[in-house]
Amino acid sequence: MDVKTGGHSFEVQTVSNFDISNYEFDDDQKRLTLYITSGLENNLGEIYIPQTLLSGNFTFYINGEEYSPKVKINNQISFITLNFTGSGDSKIEIIGTDYLRGFNQTIPDEPTKIDNGGGCLIATAAYGSELAPQIQQLREIRDNQLLKTELGKLFMNSFNYVYYSFSPVIADYERENPIFKELVKITITPMISSLSILSLSDDSEFMMVGLGLSVILLNIGMYFVAPTVVIVKLNSKLINKDYHN
Repeated sequence: MDVKTGGHSFEVQTVSNFDISNYEFDDDQKRLTLYITSGLENNLGEIYIPQTLLSGNFTFYINGEEYSPKVKINNQISFITLNFTGSGDSKIEIIGTDYLRGFNQTIPDEPTKIDNGGGCLIATAAYGSELAPQIQQLREIRDNQLLKTELGKLFMNSFNYVYYSFSPVIADYERENPIFKELVKITITPMISSLSILSLSDDSEFMMVGLGLSVILLNIGMYFVAPTVVIVKLNSKLINKDYHN
């Protein structure tokens, strides 16, 4: 979302299992309003707001009722984790006490981009930026391959329903624990690389199924079969060593 106010433009990033149909910003009230549509009863998502746009003490409302989401703040960004129920149309209001911190309101500026955000909470937290090549790859595969087929759309809907039930917690823990963040990065990098196979799809349902199965089998081999073989061989060597001793 490109929020323009006070002669400046700010990029507010959202990652969620609901759609944002519209938004508006009231500079007098220091309020960002999101109009959302959801087909799910349980709604999960994150919003990344630049501190230069809104900061201070936040107040939140969902459909006119005050709401208390989980908020984490650093020097540049406010990370807001939303978790609420209700399908259909809803209105989310985010009100801050500070507005355009460190900016004059008269000189236009280039859009301020947020380095944290993107289409995958866990991967974005691991690589530290939505501009990381791995995050760009995930986004391109989603938009250019998966969402161009009916099976791909069905898969993404099912995947999002499950993924957003646990990913905000893991992403938060990554930001709090650098060691865990590096472990996640090491773990998911081979999987993300394997997804490049999907770029071979010609947008046909048959091709997508075939390539999808190939990716699944490849990841089963990398994450389960190969470690099992290594463990069995090591165990066998240890047993033989003990036997000869």
